[in-house]
Amino acid sequence: MKCLVIGHLTRDIIIRGSLIETRIGGGAYYSAAALSDFCNVDVLTSYGEDFPREWIKNLWENGIRVIAVPAEGSTIYRLEYLDANRRELALLSKAEPIKELPGGGYDIIILNPVAGEIGIETVKAARESGTLVAADVQGFIRQHTLGKVRVKGVPFEVFKGIHVLHADVSEIKHVNGLDPAGVGVLLISNGEERGTVYRKGREYRYRPATVQVGETTGAGDVFLATFTYFHHEYPFVQALKRAGALTALFLKYRHFDFSGEEINKMAMRVYVEPAGERKAL
Repeated sequence: MKCLVIGHLTRDIIIRGSLIETRIGGGAYYSAAALSDFCNVDVLTSYGEDFPREWIKNLWENGIRVIAVPAEGSTIYRLEYLDANRRELALLSKAEPIKELPGGGYDIIILNPVAGEIGIETVKAARESGTLVAADVQGFIRQHTLGKVRVKGVPFEVFKGIHVLHADVSEIKHVNGLDPAGVGVLLISNGEERGTVYRKGREYRYRPATVQVGETTGAGDVFLATFTYFHHEYPFVQALKRAGALTALFLKYRHFDFSGEEINKMAMRVYVEPAGERKAL
């Protein structure tokens, strides 16, 4: 299976109190890493000479092929954590937009921008490719200007007709004219609290497995990517439970080196039920 993830790889400057570190980030990075054990992954991205080459080398060594649009500089974010779940983001610089899809006969395309690098025409091209297409709302609602990250509204028409759409409960409010029946599956996550999922307009509720979490960065990107893959391979409820399980394991360990048995065991702790019904699936 071939999977394409589109979005900027970023240089993230992480601030926790007096501690400062720089590491690779971006929704495309976390989605690609989550998929790398399940399919051949390409990342279509953009970065400049300031992007550490050892990070790119590490991706290739882990089976992730990087296709880069040249740029004068990379996308850089400053993330200052207020606690484990709250952070303040600032966009310091931005790489080039991504306008054209590569050829390659992909089975899955994940649209996961962080700074408006994926435009409406790119979404349209992906949707018309005949491939299973998923998208994350986050990077579409962020304003593109440098400085403190602010959000804006985006019309639902941008996403209409794609197979999987993900947002958290705060982000979904910025999708104007939302119609859950207009996408194949709509995932609305809510951290460790109960989330909502619509499949062809029918509402389901799910409760993630509870784990000890030191940091939540990348959780939504992992959930989106793994659900999309499992949705391609498994029945809907099983796909949702397995994606929830893999996301919980990632949050617990901050890596993806766990067995199918661990995923299956954790999946038993993820509860799914149609809205209005009492018995969890």
